[in-house]
Amino acid sequence: MVEQIIEGVNPTRMELLEIKKKLILAEKGHKLLEEKRDALVEKFFGVIDKRNDLKKNLDEDFRDAFNSLMQAQMILGEKKVEDASFLTQDVGEVSLDNDNIMGVKVPKINIPIKQSSIPPYGFFETCASLDDAYRKFNTLIQKLLELAEVEGSLKSLSVEIEKTKRRVNVLENNLIPKLIATIKYIEMKLDEHEREDFFRRKRIKAIMETKNM
Repeated sequence: MVEQIIEGVNPTRMELLEIKKKLILAEKGHKLLEEKRDALVEKFFGVIDKRNDLKKNLDEDFRDAFNSLMQAQMILGEKKVEDASFLTQDVGEVSLDNDNIMGVKVPKINIPIKQSSIPPYGFFETCASLDDAYRKFNTLIQKLLELAEVEGSLKSLSVEIEKTKRRVNVLENNLIPKLIATIKYIEMKLDEHEREDFFRRKRIKAIMETKNM
């Protein structure tokens, strides 16, 4: 495979110095991007672990909350449970902001103030199972918002990881090999010029010596 060089390059010593400087910068940039990529990947898997733990806990919490709700329906009847649900307050407005993970902007969900653990309905015509269901579903809302935030962080991190990978690949497979090939090309051309100059001077010297004889 023929090594590609930078187009339009002039095989001069000045150009050689400039290309060598560019190579040093490209190699430093490549190293930094590799470090960034590896750190982002490590952070990404850490967030995945957090997401998986949250989902596992949520599955258990959902089962627990629905069990309490079904018990309340069995005790009170579906109609009374439904009537009590209309008294439940709105969770509040959820707003989005930005957080920062290693220079990557990730969504930050401003979770509303946690609702009171005291149910909004009267205790005389309800039961303890309904109170449990109320508290458990309140907790679930907070955890679901937290899970949504984590999922958003994963998406942002994955996009940045792919972007960083592409930059690493461009430097590793394109720019750096081209710079190295260009340096070899210029050095080869300079060596050729030096040899040509040497033979030219030698020939001129021989001609001058012949004339002086």
